[in-house]
Amino acid sequence: MSVELLSEAPVDAYGTPLIDAGELVPGARVLVKDETRYASGSHKEPAARAVVRRAAADGHRRVVIATCGNYGRAMAMATAAAGMACTVVLPTGWSDGGAFMRAAGADVHLVPGTYEDAVDESRRLAREEGSVDGNVDGPYVDAVLAGHGVVAHALHRALAEPPAALWIPVGNGTTVIAVHRQLAALGWSVPIHGVGSAANNPLVTSWPGPYRMLPPDGVVTTDHNQPLVNWHALQGPEAMAAIADSGGFVHGVDDDQLCDARARLARHGAHPTAAGAVALAGLLQHARTTALDGTHVVLLSGR
Repeated sequence: MSVELLSEAPVDAYGTPLIDAGELVPGARVLVKDETRYASGSHKEPAARAVVRRAAADGHRRVVIATCGNYGRAMAMATAAAGMACTVVLPTGWSDGGAFMRAAGADVHLVPGTYEDAVDESRRLAREEGSVDGNVDGPYVDAVLAGHGVVAHALHRALAEPPAALWIPVGNGTTVIAVHRQLAALGWSVPIHGVGSAANNPLVTSWPGPYRMLPPDGVVTTDHNQPLVNWHALQGPEAMAAIADSGGFVHGVDDDQLCDARARLARHGAHPTAAGAVALAGLLQHARTTALDGTHVVLLSGR
């Protein structure tokens, strides 16, 4: 099936382009949705803005979240733009140590351990400060999902018909859930392929189910895979159900594959981090053993 691209580089309401990188996979056309072009460099920016709007409407003055890096950058910028305060909890040694978030005006707390430890601390701080918990599974989860669903509407506007598949990074599973819901609402049936860090995320290790958390000491974090590592994906079971319902699959890739995908994307003017290139890494791996055709859309998640 051939999908007509209505413009060479259509953009959504926030201005992220859809890049035609057709030769990346033999027999298929690859379109790269470069979500790293948000000001924060993170695909989580629409979700952060949606949470901030809700928090402000409810009279809150501070949002508290945990992050691996992407959500923290997006939330720091969204709260600053709204004149609100922000507390970000980040595992020690992850991302840039919180430098971007501090520069954007956020209060950054570094905690030893994993992302899940940061989530626990962020919830404690929110209760202690009387602030709102803005985590992806917190009280504003509906706003988070609405924000992440923006990309589905952008693709619906840009393409004349549904693509053959959509490739999405998986960490907590939030983006997968949001996109699946919005595609269904738009009447598009699109297989969703979730891609994560091999052996370091329970969506990857559990697929095709049932969902099982990993041991907290059973994951390995590197400079390349950080945003993809979870021993407990906060919305993992629902994400796996969404992928199964779409007719998709979950894939795991290693650091070498992440770096290779990042290098290939650079030739097309896209510059994500290695982890931000994970969806393309999954597509490239799949194409080595499976003949593909049609149009495949790849989401980039962070730079």
